Amino acid sequence: MAEMTVELVAVERRLWSGKATFVVAQTMEGEIGIMPGHERVLGQLVEGGVVMITTTDGEHVGAAVHGGFLAVTADAVSVLAESAELGDEIDIAAAKAAMSAEDEAERTRAGARLRAAGQSA
Repeated sequence: MAEMTVELVAVERRLWSGKATFVVAQTMEGEIGIMPGHERVLGQLVEGGVVMITTTDGEHVGAAVHGGFLAVTADAVSVLAESAELGDEIDIAAAKAAMSAEDEAERTRAGARLRAAGQSA
């Protein structure tokens, strides 16, 4: 099975790194799916987007990503986020409460948190 190295890094910390078979990210140009052997790509991540990683073990790692960049080579993907949260670290009750915030940016971030945690926004 073909695999690639994936690094998911935010300004404050490294969230996840390892081998994966598939990565999906939301860029300013649209959603992109990446498999091993993909052409080189550099993309700007959307504010309030989600990155989903399928590991070589078949596990799924989701992260709410707020801004940053995605760099792809034939055998590696680097997600360099301004800020990010892994799906299993997200306080779902707080994210659901934030969905009713008046600030649109806060609602966008809350929606991304819920999607990364496997919840409907």
